[in-house]
Amino acid sequence: MSGIIHHAPVKQPFFTKGVKILIALLAVGLVAAAYRFVFGLSAATNLNNQYPWGIWIAIDVACGVALAAGGFTTAALAHIFHRQRYEAVVRPALLTAMLGYTFVPLALLADLGRYYNLWHPMLPSMWQGNSVLFEVGVCVATYTTVLYCEFAPVVCERFIGRVQLPGALSGLNGVVDLVLRLAQTTLSRIMAVFIIMGVLLSCMHQSSLGALMLIAPYKVNALWYTPILPLLFLMSAMMVGYPMVIFESMVASLSFGRKPEMEVLTPLSRITVFFLGLYGAAKISDLVIRGVFDRVFAFDGPALALIAELGLGVALPLAILSSSRMRRSATGLFTAASLIIGGVVLNRVNVFLVAYRPPFAESVYVPKCTEILVTIGMVAAIMLLYRVAATILPVLPAEETHGASAKPALERA
Repeated sequence: MSGIIHHAPVKQPFFTKGVKILIALLAVGLVAAAYRFVFGLSAATNLNNQYPWGIWIAIDVACGVALAAGGFTTAALAHIFHRQRYEAVVRPALLTAMLGYTFVPLALLADLGRYYNLWHPMLPSMWQGNSVLFEVGVCVATYTTVLYCEFAPVVCERFIGRVQLPGALSGLNGVVDLVLRLAQTTLSRIMAVFIIMGVLLSCMHQSSLGALMLIAPYKVNALWYTPILPLLFLMSAMMVGYPMVIFESMVASLSFGRKPEMEVLTPLSRITVFFLGLYGAAKISDLVIRGVFDRVFAFDGPALALIAELGLGVALPLAILSSSRMRRSATGLFTAASLIIGGVVLNRVNVFLVAYRPPFAESVYVPKCTEILVTIGMVAAIMLLYRVAATILPVLPAEETHGASAKPALERA
């Protein structure tokens, strides 16, 4: 895609059948969350002393952070490596990442017994520099702030010159407009700093999430426990970044009745092939070097989980995207992106749940219905907020520029 990309709010009705379903799921999730905070963890979850974390950590936090990697990978590609043709997907990727990271502390509120102490890491007197979890918390909080700063120009662009406060507040229209203009000017001058900070912070906490499990060598199955677990977590996050952008773009196109941005997504999928191959090679090499590759052929529960993770999440999408014809196919791209996302989700679930076996556990952890409903409610909330933002703010490319210069980009892919 060449030239300047013009973005505009989507002109589509908001309350569709799908939106009403999402609102219903969100309502059910809120009821389940209220039950958790009223009656406590013991009543709302199957967590215990042997299994202190469940799907709220494995899916809502670990998976949520990984799937939000499209924000820093796309911003780096377009702004650090100056690949301007990917500018069309930067704003949607930043919005998805911003919403994903916003809901991480909400998931922690549900998971923590003393959720009212979540603010403690903000106090230097309570810092613990030897804690990996402390580093994750500080990086996630800082990166969330960075994401809001990166996305702020989108808000400024939408409302500068259009501030219309109601009633008695109308006298502040000029002041608010001046603040928006000042923010836009200031951020435009220092945006490169935020982009670089975003990439640095993301690399730090994406890898540190894997380092969390290094303290449990006798509780984590050898198929996943490895000294390079932090590196594998970082590589898998980079691997899923662009597929998440592809998935989000295609779902948004379907939801808003737009044509898929194949002129951008097809070249993006070509980069994904490199990260898929790199991660697959690193994962297999690690199993071989540590001498545990033969455990895969035991075909027990953990072995089958690993086979599904690598087969469906790495090998199959790698085969699909290795074909130039499939990269030019919307169905092929969507299928491959979905498989990669599913593979990374399965990897996080495998590491935090399937591979984790406490020595004195009397039973296997199975999430309670309340836990599942809270997670579903959070996903529904993210999808609803994405639609709200896309219909109010200039997030997606305007219809007149949508699909411009498609043929040259596709030929290069």
